[in-house]
Formats: sequence, C-alpha cells, structure tokens
Amino acid sequence: MSNYRIQGATGEWEVVIGLEVHAQVTSNAKLFSGAATAFGAEPNSQVSLVDAAMPGMLPVPNRECIRQAVRTGMAIEAQINAWSRFDRKNYFYADLPQGYQISQLYHPIVGEGQLLIEADEKAGIAEDKIIGIERIHVEQDAGKLMHDQHPTMSYVDLNRSGVALMEIVSKPDMRSPAEAGAYVRKLRAILRYVGSCDGNMEEGSMRADVNVSVRRPGDEFGTRTETKNVNSVRFVMQVIEYEANRQVDLIEGGGTVVQETRLFDVATGTTRTMRSKEDAHDYRYFPDPDLLPLVLEDDFLTECRASLPELPDAKRARYETELGLTPYNARELTAEVETFARFETLLAATAIAIGKPENAVATQVANWALSVAPGVIKSARENFADEADPARATAERQAAILAMQDKGEISGGQAKEIFELVLRRDREPAEIADSEGLKQVSDSAAIETAIDAIMVANMDKVEEYRGGKDKLFGFFVGQTMKAMQGKANPGVVNQILKDRLG
Repeated sequence: MSNYRIQGATGEWEVVIGLEVHAQVTSNAKLFSGAATAFGAEPNSQVSLVDAAMPGMLPVPNRECIRQAVRTGMAIEAQINAWSRFDRKNYFYADLPQGYQISQLYHPIVGEGQLLIEADEKAGIAEDKIIGIERIHVEQDAGKLMHDQHPTMSYVDLNRSGVALMEIVSKPDMRSPAEAGAYVRKLRAILRYVGSCDGNMEEGSMRADVNVSVRRPGDEFGTRTETKNVNSVRFVMQVIEYEANRQVDLIEGGGTVVQETRLFDVATGTTRTMRSKEDAHDYRYFPDPDLLPLVLEDDFLTECRASLPELPDAKRARYETELGLTPYNARELTAEVETFARFETLLAATAIAIGKPENAVATQVANWALSVAPGVIKSARENFADEADPARATAERQAAILAMQDKGEISGGQAKEIFELVLRRDREPAEIADSEGLKQVSDSAAIETAIDAIMVANMDKVEEYRGGKDKLFGFFVGQTMKAMQGKANPGVVNQILKDRLG
C-alpha cells in the first residue's frame, strides 16, 4: 500500500482517488453510424446524417464497437452483462447536435472487474495492489468546439461526434498520485494488448476524468471534485498533487470543498473551476426509445474470449518462469505492446542464430533489448543524426551480433561498435566485423606470446603476485589486453594467465 500523506497544518490527510477513463474504441466506423473515425481529417469531413442529428435518422449499433468493449471487460476479469441497455443523457451544448448523448447509466455492458498494479519502491508503491473497476459502459463522443479560428465566433467540428467510447470507471481505491499513474499505465497497456484502443493520449483517444477528495486517515470520504479530460499520465499525477493540497489548504483555512467540475491548466500546473458538478438526475436519463436492449449470445461471448491475446500479467509470469528473466526485466519487457513484440521477434531470431533454445538465450537478449541496443541507438542519433537509421537494425542483424558475441568472436564493446556501424552504414554485422577488424583474438599461441613478453618485462610483479599479491592479476590482464590492442578474448587471457602465473 501507499504511505502517501499530505502534511497539513493540523495534521495528516489522506487523498482518495477515482478515475473515469474515456477510451476511444478501435473501429473504422462510429458507434451508431458508418462515418469514418480517422484522426486528423479535415473538420466536418467525417459526419453522417446520424452524427449531425438530422430529423428521422435512427442509430444502429456497431457490432465491432460492442465486441471491443466486451473483450476489454474480459481482459480485466469483469462481469459481462449479456443484457444491457442504452440511455439518453440530456444536456445542451453546441458540440452535441442531438441535445443528448447516448450512453449506459443503469445497465452497462460490463460490470465489476479489477486491475493489478505492481509494487514499485522508487515510485512509492510498497506492494502489489488490486484496484477495483466499477463498470465499463459504451457511449458516443461529442464534437469539438474550436475557439481560435475566428476573432468573434467559435466553430464546431463534428468529426468526433458519435465516435465510440468506453468509459472505464474505477472504484475510489487509489491513495496516491503514484498509484493513479501506475493504474493508467497498466490500463493503457491492457487496452493496447487487447487492441480495443490505441491508447494515444496526445491525440485524445484516451483521457481521464480525475476525481479527488481528502480525509483524515480512516474517516468517511470527503467531498470530491472532478477534473475533466486530462490527457497524460504525468498530468493525472499533477492534478492529484495540486488538487489534494488545494483541498487541504481550503479545509484547514475554514473553507468547504464544493462538488464541482474543474479544468487542468497545463501551463501553470493548477486546476480551476469549470462548473458545478451535476448529479445523474440533472441529466434526466431515460432509456433510449430508438434502440433495443443489447442481448449478447453465447457464441458471440465465446468468440470474444477466444480472441484475447496473452495479457501483461500472464506474459510477465511466463517470462519469469519459462524464460528465467528477472522480475525487473520481465516487467519492463511487457509494459508496452511494441516492446514485447520486438523482444519476442529478436528472441526467436537469436535462438536460431546461436542454435540454442529460447530460454537459454533469453537473458542475453533481454539485456541487449533493454539496455545495450537503446543506448547505442540514442548515441548514434545524437552523434550521427544524418547517418543513423534504426530501421536498419533488423532482428536478424541484431541476432547475428549476439551470436558472434555468444561464440566469443567479439567482445561486448565490439558488439556495440558493430551495431553502431549497422545503423550508420546499412551493412551486415559479419562483413563489418571482418572489414573493420572488430573481432576478438582467441588464438592461444598469439596470446601466450604476448603474456610471456609481459612477464619477462615485469618479473618483480610476477614474484609479488606469486608471493600473495592477488590483486596484481588485474595488472597482467590489463597489460595483455593493451598489447593485443583490446582484441584478445578475455576468457582465454584469464585462463592462460592463471596457468602461467601459477
């Protein structure tokens, strides 16, 4: 659990956090129309008559949007409701042509589920924690007001109007900014594993409404505020930090926290009042008369479950138990879809190149994928921006480098040099190693000759070593590597030195 507390003038305060994450469903068409959903299209170029609320237009549910919501619910071990219903949420705003939003208040498609966030001492999360998820319902998005296109008027872009959203509502189980950040990152990873949302927070396809209240530890919940449309993990954490401290200062100063909706100002890192917070009755919810209830058949649910991929927790456990990776490496490699995909492709290629099973080379590949390769790519981009191209680093080329290193043909340093030249020159690793002289010398005769010469030149140190000064062994290793211009195989050097020095 988190030990996060706010130290107020009158004592300790605990922060209580709940998140409502809006995730745009991955689909080529909107929730109730056939209009396209591509990001970045010209304003009002993806609007059907249904989206524009023309008279007589009736909504028709998009099967794929429903399927993705169900698959997401299954991925968080949630109750899937075979019978659900759409409701109208009534409010009037310029970017909502219908004058209402079709949502699910009373009978959502997904019920209670849960999500595990892992311990992270550095972040202040002392142990694994289960965060409850109250529900997932599907609803249509509103359009977008643009206030900077004209000096006196606001324009409306309805491209987003009718886009399918999943609203994923957590229980108020989080107690620190770190826990909330971990929750959003983990939820985003699951959505991207499943393929139900691309998780692109910058483009608005995933955003969070952040509910924050404070209380004395163990007391009843306090009055909460809701900060709308926060579009990054970092900003979610900043909102919680600022808003919790604001509420503590307000209460300790004799004021009262008002239930309201707030906005986050990225430039100042502060929140400000947007409007008083509505309750459900303010929206006058009622069943949508144009839509029949959703009834999910067993075959549909079976197909949804069968289509799920291996999810982050299961993949991490398999990496530890079957591949023998450390918990840290397993966690890092499974954090993002792209990361594990690159790792598994490279692992398969390396196992073939070396001729060993995957579990025998997994640690070597993990260290390369998480540490060595990213470091070389970063350095090459900084120092050779016009030359370096990461696209040249195919799995086969990286596997060839790892195979040469495994066979003792090249050192770790030479592996980095070869990889950099792959990025810069678009050449094969073996050809680079040969033409650039980047191979270790494992010829024992050549190494023995160099060691004999070093011992003759340093007989005093030889006697000292044989007299008990074991630390001098490093001196002889260094001298040998220098004499061999750094190309001698360290393992061969160490063995010959042990034999010669006695």
